[in-house]
Amino acid sequence: MFSKETYIHRRKELKNKVQEGILLFPGNDESPMNYADNAYSFRQDSTFLYYFGISMPKLAAVVDLDSGEEILFGDEMTLDEIVWMGRQETLKEKSLKAGMEQVLPLESLHTFLQKIRHQKRSIHYLPPYRPENVLRLLHLLGIEPASCKENASLDFIKAVISQRSIKSSEEINEIEKAVNITREMHLTAMKVAAAGMSENAIAAAIHAKALDGGGNIAYPIILTVHGEILHNHHHENILKDGQLVLNDSGAETAMGYAGDLTRTFPVSTRFTEAQKEVYNIVLNALESSTALLKPGMRYLDVHLHACKTLVNGLKELGLMKGDTNEAVAAGAHAMFFQCGTGHMMGLDVHDMEDLGEEYVGYTDNLRKNTNQFGLKSLRLGRELQSGFVLTVEPGIYFIPELIDRWKAEGRFNEFINYTKLEQYRNFGGIRIEDNYVITDGSAQLLGKPLAKTIQEIEALRG
Repeated sequence: MFSKETYIHRRKELKNKVQEGILLFPGNDESPMNYADNAYSFRQDSTFLYYFGISMPKLAAVVDLDSGEEILFGDEMTLDEIVWMGRQETLKEKSLKAGMEQVLPLESLHTFLQKIRHQKRSIHYLPPYRPENVLRLLHLLGIEPASCKENASLDFIKAVISQRSIKSSEEINEIEKAVNITREMHLTAMKVAAAGMSENAIAAAIHAKALDGGGNIAYPIILTVHGEILHNHHHENILKDGQLVLNDSGAETAMGYAGDLTRTFPVSTRFTEAQKEVYNIVLNALESSTALLKPGMRYLDVHLHACKTLVNGLKELGLMKGDTNEAVAAGAHAMFFQCGTGHMMGLDVHDMEDLGEEYVGYTDNLRKNTNQFGLKSLRLGRELQSGFVLTVEPGIYFIPELIDRWKAEGRFNEFINYTKLEQYRNFGGIRIEDNYVITDGSAQLLGKPLAKTIQEIEALRG
């Protein structure tokens, strides 16, 4: 946990952003894998962590905006729990570390909220993403599951986003810790990978580094020789010379902050000439896009710049043709780049995505109103501000099913050279990703630099 003053200050600032009523914070519960006592690793709700810092199940909290009262609802460990889990820090001790003086039994939350409802006071809550909290809202507030999201408090959502979007110096330090552990994960993968190994073996080594760092992985590991599958969690392939390995993995610290890096490297000790050509197009897109990062710059424009840079590179290879601006405006580049260039990062690897992409990545002045393939997947488009933490991750992907579909439909014949493209249908995919914090003047790379040029990666490969 941070100091109690941090949590007190965060809640004080939140109180100034929402005018009246009760703010309700349901924490997360355990999620059983196959029976109640065999649960997945517990992960507290990120907004609960941000304002209270306590990572344990079966908690809830309320903040009374009218009286200023703050109450933590939860129960101390029973003797049975102590027998099985051992004596731990008491809930009261944890609450004091968060600057919370008042702790009440969890079962009293229902009665407390019934009284608030009887007074016809507003009860603000955030959109739930776990089924147990959907059911909890039904029990506590009588809100039907189908109506949970639409009845969430927009004022509460926007207040939380405005706070959590701007990372404090202590948060930046924690994120850098996560990024540096992530860096070690990637160095491990690049050093141990060899022909004949399974993807599972490398993924296990990566996961071990995350655990050794004191936390865990921030999201399921993407470690694959089929990098054209954007979120490929299948790890059963055997590495072969001539293939590329795409590693998109990140560590989460014990406090919940994430790192998120991607590197692509050859199974052999050297890239082939064709791999070098495509790799350098992606690297150029990364570096030129990063140079644009600064307060006031729309990330939408950073994304479009990355798309145009990729198109220009692909034109040099003879894979695309025609006017670059027209190709990107039409969406022809999405044959090769189907996703967004980056996203916010913090307590969540896709920070605050549970609160709504339309509020986190966009604003009232810039709404995402497109269904264009590729552009619709851009999670962040808004103007950047000092204190934002984000990723930059351009890529090029050769997806056989997409090639066949668009070629059969005759889509974008004026921009795509399908005859040349056939030579690349089994190429795979390349993605390179780094993490940045927006500063007053530009942007700063987070964590120690990780090898990303062809020369640096080949040196690591031996």
